[in-house]
Amino acid sequence: MKKTLFYSFFFVMAFMLSACGGKTNVVDSGTYEGTIKEVEAEKTEIYVETSDEKTLELYFTEETKLTQNGTEVPFSTLEEGQKVEVTVEKVGKRLDPKSIKILE
Repeated sequence: MKKTLFYSFFFVMAFMLSACGGKTNVVDSGTYEGTIKEVEAEKTEIYVETSDEKTLELYFTEETKLTQNGTEVPFSTLEEGQKVEVTVEKVGKRLDPKSIKILE
């Protein structure tokens, strides 16, 4: 019984970690360049890996501006592997994306 409970707990925790995108980092407010690692359209959320190998978890808000070549574009424009420049504001342990510029 204990073994079954342990394995059940292990699989639930593994699923939760993989569903959350794994380890993410909170950085200071500022502007960072990186590559989109994952796009979760249903949550309007992206994960960006910065050049110093930090992973930023960014949930879009109504105020987030997404641009490409100086023009505002929809969230659906984002794809894994794109280079981006993100400006974030640190709010407690959360990062609010203020602007995201697609660089390519």
